[in-house]
Amino acid sequence: MSTIDLEVATKNERYLFTIKELRKKNFNKNLPFLILSDKLPDGQVYREYPDGRIELQEVFSIGSKYNYNLIRVLSAFEANKVLEENGLF
Repeated sequence: MSTIDLEVATKNERYLFTIKELRKKNFNKNLPFLILSDKLPDGQVYREYPDGRIELQEVFSIGSKYNYNLIRVLSAFEANKVLEENGLF
């Protein structure tokens, strides 16, 4: 493994550690955690809740306020796949 590859891997590990810590803090406060994915159309996000459910939501703004519309709740299989793809499983 080259020095550059090692640096990239180290940065990715630190990034993932930070994301996991933010997720844990949100859940400890009974708050949802937003998961962004470039696989979703613009304006859509995943929102994971402390109870384990993940919702696909549409995000839009009215003035300076963001609003969310539920598109659907992911199945357990889909939720696990999203977590795995984002290194959260």
